[in-house]
Amino acid sequence: MEIKKVWALYFSATGNTDKTVNTLADTLAARLEVPLERIPFTRPAEREKEYSFTYGDLVVVGSPTYAGKLPNKILPDFREKLHGGGALAVGAVTFGGRSYDNALAELCAVLEGDGFHTVAAGAFAGRHAFTDALEEGRPDWDDKRMMETFAKRVTDKVISLTAIPDPVVVPGDPAAPYYIPKGTDGQSVKFLKAKPQTDLSRCTNCGACARLCPMGAIDPDCVAEVPGICIKCQCCVRRCTKHAKYFDDPAFLSHVAMLEQNFTEPKENEAFL
Repeated sequence: MEIKKVWALYFSATGNTDKTVNTLADTLAARLEVPLERIPFTRPAEREKEYSFTYGDLVVVGSPTYAGKLPNKILPDFREKLHGGGALAVGAVTFGGRSYDNALAELCAVLEGDGFHTVAAGAFAGRHAFTDALEEGRPDWDDKRMMETFAKRVTDKVISLTAIPDPVVVPGDPAAPYYIPKGTDGQSVKFLKAKPQTDLSRCTNCGACARLCPMGAIDPDCVAEVPGICIKCQCCVRRCTKHAKYFDDPAFLSHVAMLEQNFTEPKENEAFL
């Protein structure tokens, strides 16, 4: 099958999914010798647009795993703003060392439902948004080489296609419920209302956190105020150069401690063709 263009589209609050999707897309475009276009899908303004693709396009679509699935506040944008139009797609999810659970299955189902034909998919480990104790430094060079090898295999499959492929088969159930976070006592914890705090002794009110927040939740005039919905993506915490943002919600911190106690063993990437 002839591919005329490769696209990289990704929601990436802390950068792992960005790196993963673009590594895959760079290799695909180079091997297929076609142009590559990148579409960040992270900030609110980027998700206000609709993106339409067509036969002859190969689109790498990526999202982080949140509680074992796609981020629930971003899922409607994936469903409503992307129009496959017969394009081939590679689904990619990132996860922070616990498990990607049903996220990849959900992403592939969303893409198939949006008019894409999934030709391949993968789940890739990356540093956990909540803590450096899980998958610190990933994706690393070994991960990048694995992604490049996978993308080369995808290239070979695409070139050999003579008809629209059957949907790629991946583990998981798109309709499964979200993972329920647990604390150090093994009991479920709820921190939906938790929001980032601001160390005013460090903060310069530069506004970077407000500009970068995927939900537009932070007041740009007073960044210590978070009137909007927070999805705990940690973008403001990870991107603040003054280290002024932090979470202090007890339930959230108990969940982070549980992750650090139980899920520090490095996980393998998984790819499907």
